[in-house]
Amino acid sequence: MPTTLFILNGPNLNLLGTREPEIYGTTTLAEIEAACIAKAREHGLRVDFRQTNHEGTLVDWLHEAHAGGAKAVIINAAAYTHTSIALLDAAKAITPPVIEVHLSDPQTRADFRHRSFIGQAADQCFKGKGLASYLEAIDAAAAL
Repeated sequence: MPTTLFILNGPNLNLLGTREPEIYGTTTLAEIEAACIAKAREHGLRVDFRQTNHEGTLVDWLHEAHAGGAKAVIINAAAYTHTSIALLDAAKAITPPVIEVHLSDPQTRADFRHRSFIGQAADQCFKGKGLASYLEAIDAAAAL
């Protein structure tokens, strides 16, 4: 049985902690990674945690999760959530379940953020709870 969770993070999330803290909080991406690793360990799972500002890299990583037999992919596609058909197609093409996460709740923000392309391929979505969105996604992935 697969034991690796791919946790993929999109553009500008490398700036967490200082980027719009009134929306995203003050938790850094490194702190999110550490918490995700600890939570996954509770379930006997391993985490492959990554961040990129490049759409094609996220597509490649989705393919890698598929080829590598990941248990699930947890993805915060950030702004690409609302723009990327390429990520939608990649998420639909892979066999590991895809779980969408967001620190904030896009439905309470600007209208253009209400549409999620990645969400059209995701099995579940956790949003609006900051770090807890990631941790709940890990619990859900572990239960698969």
